[in-house]
Amino acid sequence: MDRTKKIRKSKRTYGRGSREKIGLTAVLVTLFCALFVIVSVPTYVVKREAVKTAGSSRVLPIYSVETAEKKVAISFDCAWGVEYTEKLLDIMEKNDVRCTFFAVQFWVEKYPMYASSIVEKGHELGTHSRTHSYMSKLSEKEIREELRSSCEAIEKATGQKTNLFRAPYGDYDNLLIDTAKDMGLYTIQWDVDSLDWKNLSATEIAMRIINGAKNGSIILCHNNGLHTAEALPLIFSTLKNKGFEFVPIGELIYKENYTVDANGRQHSSV
Repeated sequence: MDRTKKIRKSKRTYGRGSREKIGLTAVLVTLFCALFVIVSVPTYVVKREAVKTAGSSRVLPIYSVETAEKKVAISFDCAWGVEYTEKLLDIMEKNDVRCTFFAVQFWVEKYPMYASSIVEKGHELGTHSRTHSYMSKLSEKEIREELRSSCEAIEKATGQKTNLFRAPYGDYDNLLIDTAKDMGLYTIQWDVDSLDWKNLSATEIAMRIINGAKNGSIILCHNNGLHTAEALPLIFSTLKNKGFEFVPIGELIYKENYTVDANGRQHSSV
């Protein structure tokens, strides 16, 4: 065999060996990946379950109340402006409805006459914090100052103390709720959101509330919603025709001997 043929044969042999090695490598890589997935899956499940278990210990505010009575509570957050507040109060007086307002301290201090009028007309006024900040980002000391200062401002403007608190933006964590509770405050969320801050039409706002309300519901609105006041007559007449009574949140929730389930629904433990 001459030299040229030997080289060609050598190349063919080398190429075949390389392909066999590449094929073997691919098989080994596939087996390794499969083994990695098999080993990793249990670890992933354990981690996911650990998160789920840890999450179950989260403290929740009161979103709604379990009750056989056809009662609901409508609430209004006050942080900016008063353009529609007088109209809200007039409509509720005409419809014999009492509600709950949650006001930020700077709103109370800027509009003390409105804060006073809310209470004088039989409504509740709870705190919505001092500065309307994301309170889950605050230290316990800062939380206490937010709540203490805002509650004092409400008492100064209305002559009445408050025991209701709604976190700005609906933002909370265990520390916030535990601290509020230690200060004698019930942290209140909602289970029916009007979305009135999105400037929905009066009909859209009304239908969201009417369709979402059930026994023990807490409804979220805002005092300065563009079409909120316009939506109230339809909300009140429709839900009253269905047998519902509107009460302030303080008359809806249980003040003692209660539990709050995983959905934030408050239950009497008596």
